[in-house]
Amino acid sequence: SVPIAKQLASIKALGKGSDLEKAFATAALVYNNSADPEGKLSKAEAKNLLQTQFGGFIRGQENKPKYQEIISALDEELENKIDFEDFMILLVSLTLMSDLLQEIKNVKNTK
Repeated sequence: SVPIAKQLASIKALGKGSDLEKAFATAALVYNNSADPEGKLSKAEAKNLLQTQFGGFIRGQENKPKYQEIISALDEELENKIDFEDFMILLVSLTLMSDLLQEIKNVKNTK
């Protein structure tokens, strides 16, 4: 498979894209590389993607009630597959409850 950085570089519109644009494009590419032809992920694939690509945000959070709530909601999803929109909501939800977010907030720009 083609590395994400190379895929990202091939998107001409992002040539001078902002960090935020590139971050969301990267998330979309990571998702699309794992999605089925219909553009969806199975619940198992979504969990695997979280563990392999989002570990810094979820590591150590497994015993938190909010983490359990988010993962339970994924498990209770009626369909066995989730789309990109649901995956992004999952990422944002996990980011908001993560200890890593507080660490990120504590980073100061030094000039």
